Amino acid sequence: MKVQVLGTGCPKCREMEENARKAIAHLGIECDVEKISNVKEIVSYGVLMTPGLAIDGTVVASGKVLPVDEIVSLLAGAEGA
Repeated sequence: MKVQVLGTGCPKCREMEENARKAIAHLGIECDVEKISNVKEIVSYGVLMTPGLAIDGTVVASGKVLPVDEIVSLLAGAEGA
């Protein structure tokens, strides 16, 4: 599984990355975390407001920081799919 954190490096983007890493650790799963900060690449995902979060290339959130428990739920659902 691969998680992409989409953001230019603002505090909210860093918080999203931290929350994603906490969620991964909570689940104890193998997961690559990719930080995407190139604006053109972020827009290519269809994200116009950061931070954004994608799981295996599918955007699951944009424009807000997801709490750890919500990311846990998203990852658990993606893992079971």
